[in-house]
Amino acid sequence: MKVFMAGKTAKMAINLIMLIILLFVHIEQQGGVYAVFFNLDEAEDISDSIIRIFRNRNDAIINGDLKLIESLYDTNTKYGIWAHQHELAKVKYIHNWEQKQGVKFIKIVPAVKVRSIKPKGEKLTFNLLCSAEYRYIYENEPDKVNSFRIGTYHVLDLLNKDGTWIITREWYKDPFEDFLDLKKMNVDSINQYISTHEARDLSGIGNRRQNAVKYADRYCGAASEERHGYRYNNKYRNYNSLGGDCANFASQILHEGGEFRKNYTWNYDSKGATRAWINAEGFKNYMLYSGRASLIACGKYEKVYKASYKLLPGDFIAYEKKGDIIHICVVTGADSKGYSLVSCHNTDRNRAPWDLGWNGDIKFWLIHVHF
Repeated sequence: MKVFMAGKTAKMAINLIMLIILLFVHIEQQGGVYAVFFNLDEAEDISDSIIRIFRNRNDAIINGDLKLIESLYDTNTKYGIWAHQHELAKVKYIHNWEQKQGVKFIKIVPAVKVRSIKPKGEKLTFNLLCSAEYRYIYENEPDKVNSFRIGTYHVLDLLNKDGTWIITREWYKDPFEDFLDLKKMNVDSINQYISTHEARDLSGIGNRRQNAVKYADRYCGAASEERHGYRYNNKYRNYNSLGGDCANFASQILHEGGEFRKNYTWNYDSKGATRAWINAEGFKNYMLYSGRASLIACGKYEKVYKASYKLLPGDFIAYEKKGDIIHICVVTGADSKGYSLVSCHNTDRNRAPWDLGWNGDIKFWLIHVHF
């Protein structure tokens, strides 16, 4: 009897070890989605469930379906309520920006890549990235579809409740979590001005500007395309955890793509980076005071949006909040109305409208770079 019990205990221990190993086996699914689970069928089920959640949520954002959004969350828990409220704020911001811009979002297409899954009691904790393609049309130009990409990094908990996976907790850095107060804007005037424009011909820009855009497209992280691996350039340190990587990326774009030479003040090497290279304020000041760039316009949105049409690919925008430069984006194109598009790190953007995600209190520095 003791021998039998010892053998049974050993078998249970082996099975437990095998289960733990299986929990950390990465299974690659179609579309670049990764899962870590007990077996292929369950991995496919949870991967499909995550993609379905993101697709349903995006469709609900487009359609303003607040009930569908609520159904995706466990609103009986504190963190579930917070995650749900965050998404409601996102819906409001996006639809306010639509009104300001005179556009309509028609589709948000997510590409989800699960990087890890860990059991957490009855829940599963996911670490994943989402590269979402946003498609929109201008109301007076419905046949021309514009698109851009936003890349976000998520940590979320899912609970299987009555056969359906729901979100009990979620954190991600979202560019649409801000508040856009249309009462402080002359929306009709802005709409009229933007709607009268046509697409700009940017084919004549120089090779250095073109190469700067190519570099930005390739290395804009979660906002890039799957063929680029949703990665930053591993030649450079990622400074997101140290305050932000936006200036570092802008410097890379101008150096690697635009062929601007490093110098004592603006430099990155094996020892690290200078302030002018990695700090948003330092980058803006260096580019202006060195003569490598000049100011086009500076001020809140209604003061500068007309001047934004002067921006060319390879130029950049600095974003000021309460007297501090907090972000840098590089211009990488223009949409069907000639509206400038930008790319950046932090909340990764790829050819996104330059003011999207910012509120009316932000001060914009529109800066022309001398290539």
